[in-house]
Amino acid sequence: MKLEKVLDNVNSLEKNSFLKIIDNIKSSNPKNSKEIDKILSESSNNLKSVDSINIAKVFDLIKDEFAETIKAEFVNTTSQLDILIDIIIKDGNNILKQDWFARLYERELVKIRRKTKELKAQLESDKSEISELRKRDYLIYKACVETAYNNDSENNRDSKITDDELSILLTLTNQLELSQEEVKLINYLIIPPEKSDIDTVTTFLKNIGVIFFSKKNNLIYVADEVVRVLRKVRKKQIADKYFRRVLKTLKESQINLICRKHNIDVKELDYESKIKQIIKEGISFSNLLKSSMHKDGTNLTDRKKAVTDIWCKRLKIANTLKGGTLEEKIDNIVAHFNEIELDEKVGISVEGYEKLLIEINDELKSFRNLVLNEFEMPDETVLNSSTLLDFNIKPRDILDILPTEDLKTFITAKELKSRGDLVLNILDAYKDSENLLIENYVAIGFRNLNLLKENGIVIKESELGLKFECLTQKIFEQLGFNVDESLKKKLNTAKNKIDLVLNLDNNNIIIIECKTVKESGYNKFSSVSRQIKSYVDLAKKEGLNVVKSLLVAPDFSDDFVNDCDLEFEINLSLITAASLVNILDGFRESKHKQFPYQLLMKDVLIKEERILKAIKK
Repeated sequence: MKLEKVLDNVNSLEKNSFLKIIDNIKSSNPKNSKEIDKILSESSNNLKSVDSINIAKVFDLIKDEFAETIKAEFVNTTSQLDILIDIIIKDGNNILKQDWFARLYERELVKIRRKTKELKAQLESDKSEISELRKRDYLIYKACVETAYNNDSENNRDSKITDDELSILLTLTNQLELSQEEVKLINYLIIPPEKSDIDTVTTFLKNIGVIFFSKKNNLIYVADEVVRVLRKVRKKQIADKYFRRVLKTLKESQINLICRKHNIDVKELDYESKIKQIIKEGISFSNLLKSSMHKDGTNLTDRKKAVTDIWCKRLKIANTLKGGTLEEKIDNIVAHFNEIELDEKVGISVEGYEKLLIEINDELKSFRNLVLNEFEMPDETVLNSSTLLDFNIKPRDILDILPTEDLKTFITAKELKSRGDLVLNILDAYKDSENLLIENYVAIGFRNLNLLKENGIVIKESELGLKFECLTQKIFEQLGFNVDESLKKKLNTAKNKIDLVLNLDNNNIIIIECKTVKESGYNKFSSVSRQIKSYVDLAKKEGLNVVKSLLVAPDFSDDFVNDCDLEFEINLSLITAASLVNILDGFRESKHKQFPYQLLMKDVLIKEERILKAIKK
């Protein structure tokens, strides 16, 4: 869930700790202080009075300084911050009931105690299952942690690991290519973890700004933007779901090799389970591509070729993998996955996602348990598109966790294309839901639930307004316009929220307002004209030229059209939902790649016949 949405879900008291940290960073002259001051000067210098949109913008500008405040907490060796962060940054753990968080925390402590006991026995045994080389690495790191922690007590001071010592230890773990799990186990061999009360843990995480806790709902929220910062703090370069995507391109022999190098017991584990275990280990993505997946003695040229093959032949990414060195190639793969994580597009329509979930659940009886286990969700979790998107889990992420045999079973049952990439074949089959919704665009505008139900579209009445807006956006995108979400967010305030902004470049824009109506003929001219005038004023303050404002609705009353004809300040034109769909159909059959926006400039009530005739020339 995005930070902006999280802030809207908690009360002012529950935001205080987070806002206090941002305020402290803001007061310490951060590198982006000028940009921060500009955002706050347009709203309020008091962060408690700033709307959620602008707080999210400010956080984006201070995320590096925020990361440093988190790193400073690691000096407290009893905080168990590594354990807690590793729980909340897992895919699917960004919204948690407090009691479920307590269960995950307790489960992790039990696992660590068991595994540290096993590790200690292996390190002390003459017949250890750990290779001699890996055992040497473990003992070197263990000796360094013991020295760093105990040298204070020798000087009659409290035992702790200082910033400088922690920095050296991190460098050592990187050079020894230790996974996060290996590091964690050795650390807790020296300093055994003690279970803390869950209220104490929750308060600690809230006070350092990494979670929000809603007492009313008993829910812990971790904003997507905060998760990305915490991942960097824990040296996790990409989200687990993308790591899984890469691992699933490797042969089982390569997976086995990675497991051996990191002391992962693969007995009785199938291919999917081995991949899951590698992800749980917290193995460095860069180190895996650089060395862990390659046999000892593999030369640099062959390593570079193997990495390039993953990109081109297995992930089937169209763009050439740039980079002269192996490190540059890997950095570009990391950058690619981090970029697509920021993309808010779902990949298919939300309705298509919902339909996909329902049909997979119908065909694969193990599907629900598989999702709950993979993403560590409680049994009562509702697996619908809305819930999963709040968890930042998209259709591709769901299909990526399915074993190959399950994908084949589903494809056979639904009679889908079986050659080539199975995941992409399934996604392609569910993209048509968007066209179904556009076909029913007018019915959605008229809020005609019965007709929608007859046409196979199940939607709540409360969702119709937003759905109409989303479809209007899709239509203008298909007409070739740049529907600029980032510019819209920049312009929007807590009071004035523009529906859509079409960016025509050179500071020229078109503002679009969307209205649904049950009865025939939208007739609220005075209120909508004031609304659009405030939007135009917002744009002008930013130095933008509003060449046209458009109101899209299923129908307009005669009085509304006449009132609009007399309005000149906001340069408003009207277009009905039916006309817009017909124009889209005509555009698809025309030779144009971009709809000529000048055709929208003439009429008060836009005449589709004139436009269709013009684009057919």
